[in-house]
Amino acid sequence: MEKLTKQEEEVMQQVWQLNECTVKEVLQQLPEPKPPYTTVASVMQNLKRKLFVSQRQQGKTYIYEPLIAESDYKRGFMSGFVRDYFRGSFRDMVSFFAQEEKLSSDDLKDIIREIEGGEGLEERETKKEERD
Repeated sequence: MEKLTKQEEEVMQQVWQLNECTVKEVLQQLPEPKPPYTTVASVMQNLKRKLFVSQRQQGKTYIYEPLIAESDYKRGFMSGFVRDYFRGSFRDMVSFFAQEEKLSSDDLKDIIREIEGGEGLEERETKKEERD
């Protein structure tokens, strides 16, 4: 899977959220200051070339849909991140964030409970949203 630029990731986040969308709809979802329409259209073409989205024409408008699930992208991205920055060790990554105080001992205990309970990422995110 090809790596995305920061701008491509920002646009792809909107595509995942909208599922089926036009350039105009993606642009409406982006935070201020919004990039020009032509920039977003160009990014969408890059995403199509990289096989992250499909494109079909409806009248004069192009409709885009994700070809890669967000969870698949996250999995690939995180695996590469851990490989490149932590010698492939997820344990070293977790240890790093714990030492940097980005993860508390309570967070670590919660993660262990979730792992032992067999909860997947989606269930954890849903529960987190319900708590917030």
